[in-house]
Amino acid sequence: MHTTLTNDQRSTTMPGQGVDVEPVKAFAERVIANVETVLVGKRDAIELLVIALLCEGHVLLEDVPGTGKTMLARALAASLGVSFRRIQCTPDLLPNDVLGVSVFNRQQGVFEFRPGPIFVNVLLADELNRATPRTQSALLEAMQERQVTVDGKTHPLKRPFLVLATQNPIEYEGTFPLPEAQLDRFFLRVRLGYLDLEQERAMLRRLRGEHPISQVQPVVQGEDLLALQPRVAAVHVDETVETYILNIVHATRAHPDLLLGASPRGSLALYKAAQAFAALRGRDYVLPDDVKHLAPYVLEHRLIVRPESQLRGRTGAHIIADVLERVEVSLGESA
Repeated sequence: MHTTLTNDQRSTTMPGQGVDVEPVKAFAERVIANVETVLVGKRDAIELLVIALLCEGHVLLEDVPGTGKTMLARALAASLGVSFRRIQCTPDLLPNDVLGVSVFNRQQGVFEFRPGPIFVNVLLADELNRATPRTQSALLEAMQERQVTVDGKTHPLKRPFLVLATQNPIEYEGTFPLPEAQLDRFFLRVRLGYLDLEQERAMLRRLRGEHPISQVQPVVQGEDLLALQPRVAAVHVDETVETYILNIVHATRAHPDLLLGASPRGSLALYKAAQAFAALRGRDYVLPDDVKHLAPYVLEHRLIVRPESQLRGRTGAHIIADVLERVEVSLGESA
């Protein structure tokens, strides 16, 4: 079902608050255009990362090697002018290797905290599913709480703070799959996918000399995000659209192919993502089509498909498409 509202119907979803989203749109356009100088044909993925930044969420990049996951993270950080670090996750990586450690200072006779790589604005956790569950838990706790506790002392993390975690969906040997409770903490799951022939030709020609990542300069300031986030949160969500979000999420919980549907955290993530997406489109109100566009990225990784349904070839993507086809927008609730 196509859910774009007519002009008469849209009048019930528009706010009277008049929040100015043009600074959000301009910020996003500058960042996206700058990252596109490094990555060819990935505008949708770049846009999703900007949405996560505006909503203070984290992103799971799930794709095969060589599709540009690391370059995407580096180019985004460089465009924002913020600090960036990369962790290569391996089975011998310890929580303290990520969070930091207290070291005894003999001269002063006290323990001093030495921050780990997580004290950064943009952190790339490469191949997160190769780290042990203990290290995964330490990282994901920091993502959720935005602070680190070592030896009983709490240390706040920087803002803005974005974790981009990657994993290879086709390689399972020597990995520790993320539990569902930890997958649920990722705001979005994004797949970059392969380029088409002409996009790959453009990539070859662009990279035959010096890699463009070395020339990327900041086009915005990372601190600007902190001022823009309240504008995104003020984007109007009419009760009609709010009900549409809730009906989608509740439909996953009752779906016969699922053992577990989307969580309340998933409802909140879809709500916030739709607000940011609307702002990027220059609107101060959310449309049902915004929700429909974002639902696969927000909800699919939060679902557990029944084993018998998996044997029949059913996936989370199939189920989200089925739910979006079945759930309709009710226009009479707030009229």
